[in-house]
This record gives sequence, C-alpha cells and structure tokens, in this order.
Amino acid sequence: MKREQKSELLSMMNAEFKASSLVVVCQYNGLTVAETEALRSKVRESGAKFRVTKNRITRLALAGTQFESLADLLKGPSAVSYSADPIAAAKAVVKYAKENEKLSILGGVMNGEVLTAAQVKALGELPSLDELRGKLVGLLQAPAGQIARVCKAYADKEQAA
Repeated sequence: MKREQKSELLSMMNAEFKASSLVVVCQYNGLTVAETEALRSKVRESGAKFRVTKNRITRLALAGTQFESLADLLKGPSAVSYSADPIAAAKAVVKYAKENEKLSILGGVMNGEVLTAAQVKALGELPSLDELRGKLVGLLQAPAGQIARVCKAYADKEQAA
C-alpha cells in the first residue's frame, strides 16, 4: 500500500471512528476468506462495519477519538467492528462468534466507556429496538384485551339470564 493510500485510509477510518458510538475489537484466528466475507456481509446487514487492517494503521486511526484505549487490544490478527448504533456492531459480531469459534471478542468501547469481552457479549445479546417496541406494545395491549374479554363474558352472562 502506498503512502498516499495509507494516509487516505487513516483519515477515512478516523472519521468513521469519530462518527461511531461503539467499537469492538476481535481476533480472527483461522478464519478463511469466505468466512470473513460472510462475517462482513452479516455485519453490514446490521448497519455496522467490519474492518481488517494492520494493527498499526488501526492504532493511528483510533488516535484522537474516544476509542484510543482499544489500541492495547490490537495484537495478532485483529479486526474492528464499529457502528453509530450503540448495539449493532456488538450484536453482529457476538452472533457470528457464537456460530464460529475462530472469531473471539477481545473488548470494546461504547460512548467512551471501556467494555470487557463479557460486557460486549452481554450488549450483543440485548434485544433490538424493534423487538423491545414489540414487547412494549404487547404489554400495553394485554390488559385492554383482558378487560374486553371480561366485559364480553359478563354481557353474554347477562343476555343468557
């Protein structure tokens, strides 16, 4: 990679990190090219990004962002997943890591707060916003439905008498 290309990549990654609210660092020991492409597409579908670059380039791109503390995790074959949505990147990599043990989560940072691998996994297992909305609507509708059934049963009982 030429110096101009590295400089371009650094500035692009730095801007993407500054626009993100979550960055997750992973190790991908033994992932094939096909598995990596499958991971990338799943991460993209969730609205996040997954990038494999040299650790030095990633460290330089993290400089000046709230994610600088992740530089210590960049050892060996590392990759980063990041998103503006505070859950999307974690959800995508955690789901893939469950299916493929070659991908391991090392840690992350969300809105300036350092997360351990266990915290990233817990974050990735949270229900999505749409799922939470569905549950909330269901909870709100349940009492009204029960009241309607009780009233109907009472009305049927009155008609029968």
